[in-house]
Amino acid sequence: MRYLDWTIILVYLAGITWFGARFRRRQKSLKDYFLGGRTAPWWAIALSIVSAETSTLTIIGTPGLAFGGDFGFLQVVFGYLLARIVIAVLFLPHYFRGEMYTAYELIEVRFGPRLRRVTAGTFLIVRAFAEGVRVFAISMVVSIILGTGEFASIVLIVCLTLFYTFEGGMTAVIWTDVIQMGLYVFGAVVAFWVILHQIPGGWAHVVAVAAPLGKLRVVDFSFHLTPAYFSQRYTFWAGLVGGCFLTTASHGTEQLLVQRLLAARDERQSRAALFASWIVIFVQFSLFLLIGLLLFVKHSDLHLPAPARPDQLYPEFVWHSLPPGLAGLVIASILAAAMSNLSAALNALASTTVIDFWKPLGRKLGWGGELGTARAATVAWGGVLLVIGAFARHWGTVLEAGLTIASIGYGGLLGVFLLGLLPRRIPQNAAIVAMAAGIGTEVYLKLGTSVAWTWYAAVGTVVTFVAGLAAAPLMKGDRSERQ
Repeated sequence: MRYLDWTIILVYLAGITWFGARFRRRQKSLKDYFLGGRTAPWWAIALSIVSAETSTLTIIGTPGLAFGGDFGFLQVVFGYLLARIVIAVLFLPHYFRGEMYTAYELIEVRFGPRLRRVTAGTFLIVRAFAEGVRVFAISMVVSIILGTGEFASIVLIVCLTLFYTFEGGMTAVIWTDVIQMGLYVFGAVVAFWVILHQIPGGWAHVVAVAAPLGKLRVVDFSFHLTPAYFSQRYTFWAGLVGGCFLTTASHGTEQLLVQRLLAARDERQSRAALFASWIVIFVQFSLFLLIGLLLFVKHSDLHLPAPARPDQLYPEFVWHSLPPGLAGLVIASILAAAMSNLSAALNALASTTVIDFWKPLGRKLGWGGELGTARAATVAWGGVLLVIGAFARHWGTVLEAGLTIASIGYGGLLGVFLLGLLPRRIPQNAAIVAMAAGIGTEVYLKLGTSVAWTWYAAVGTVVTFVAGLAAAPLMKGDRSERQ
């Protein structure tokens, strides 16, 4: 009966690749390739934001968090909402003054070209490593299905995703995101109901088992100024503050998400997409945490041992326990999330490379062929992510590893953007020094302390902002800044 599942998966992979590649004929300029011609409706952009924000890490990582703990991860999602308010008020008005393709063009307006390259380069490095973890997450799912090696699994999915992203650009990314997200949420709902009906006593039994163990807890309001407290990943204050800084940085300064906001027709639609995406995010995280809880109760009832790797809990259950046909559908939905996020990353990395590095140099040297260069950059980044994904298997659980890597660098980026919003102009050299201080602090928190990743972006932002204010009186702007 596995042939039915494999057929469903292969039909999906072939169909979504064909669908995305069909958008090639619409690509006439960089605006079409990187912003989708700014023709996508707000609701499609909202779903694309969710796809870019969560991906396979959510699907295979979140159930493992609830299996081994409680619902505390939702506290981080509360911070996501606060961040969206900050972005709508502070960032969106600046992004829609003129026609921008990347977030880092705003940095050049406020500071100068050198800092634009520094911030763009930081994004390329951080996003490439964080995306490498997500690529590895794909390989675990594919290897369970096909029994292939992890690297072979990575190559398969990356090549298929690269093909339609290369052909269709941002338009393909957005509309395949819409289809893929609908598929993986539907698959999760199906899995939830199947698991629930496999548990004798249903939801009442789930509550009876989970409640005494504290696994239904969502909010932890405790607070005390001790190193042990700041090593806890999921408390209300860590989630609210950490989630706010993390999402303000990712959605307000990182090209992966800013590119979607810039693809909206105007600022009003961009704002609508931003807030609608939070509602979907909250529902989505809740759903996958509930799946993890159900799997915990099922394991407890059957006295099954905990999985050796929590990230494999959900895909292994789907493949080995769901009825034929349903298993293929749910696995296809997991691959859908993987491909939607990977396509988003490829397009964002390519746009930053072309717009922030290649195009300024090309104007000076008289280079042409912008659209061809955009596609070449997409292929090049596909190769980079293949290599990083092959090494990511040694970096811990995929969800927290991805968030940790992304958090290192976010504080420096957000701090510089906030300095750029001040009425007082900060010299470019002072901002560069401040950003180095912020990122250096985040690296120290990771390597030299037990502080949880939820605090990295907040601490890095504060250090960058304060360092910029302190360094500004000591440094003068260069000639281009004075002009």
